[in-house]
Amino acid sequence: MFQKLSAEAFGTFWLVFGGCGAAVLAAGVPDVGIGYLGVAFAFGLTVLTMAYAVGGISGGHFNPAVSLGLAVAGKFEYKNLLPYWGAQLVGGILGAAVLYLIASGKVGFVAGGFASNGYDALSPGGYGLFAALVAEVVLTAFFIIVILGATSSRVPAGFAPIAIGLSLTLIHLISIPVTNTSVNPARSIAAAIFAQNGALGQVWLFIAAPLVGAAIGAVLYKGLLTRNEAATAAAAQHA
Repeated sequence: MFQKLSAEAFGTFWLVFGGCGAAVLAAGVPDVGIGYLGVAFAFGLTVLTMAYAVGGISGGHFNPAVSLGLAVAGKFEYKNLLPYWGAQLVGGILGAAVLYLIASGKVGFVAGGFASNGYDALSPGGYGLFAALVAEVVLTAFFIIVILGATSSRVPAGFAPIAIGLSLTLIHLISIPVTNTSVNPARSIAAAIFAQNGALGQVWLFIAAPLVGAAIGAVLYKGLLTRNEAATAAAAQHA
């Protein structure tokens, strides 16, 4: 279990450091900044690279909502939820801390939003609480559906990290203007701790909404999309 938890901490560290790092250090650089598109790809690439690097050890969750979704879908044991959540949170906070150490080395540094999530005044596009809630629930639900589908036995092995990483990229392209994209409570908590814009007061939404969305996605996938999977497989064997 220690090896699995270490892998989850490493992966979540990389996700927060890489994704939020792209937003804090590179997105707004005059003339050469990577913008929303670059940040979206940065988050997708962190998951893709760590899924290949350590996913074989822990399953490559790097996200409390993913762990919950997999548990609801029957792909992960509930007894391991709290240890995984703890490792993900520790890894995320360490990733944000290292990013803060680097970012604060620049003259005139102000933490500001520090790639945190928010609604109303803290939303990049000025979106309200309800819009943020709907976006986070729906996008996390579809993220879980992609993960469950990509890792199912019905698709070629070895390609799941690509689909999952691109899915997270797409999610960011949709929702960076709305909430700055969470779909991951560990990522949201880690960034909010170091932000200086009041994000910590809104982080409850970015804990609750991804968890609810993950459970919904797992139920939809298990109950609707794969309800007849066993019967179909049995019929194929006897055909």
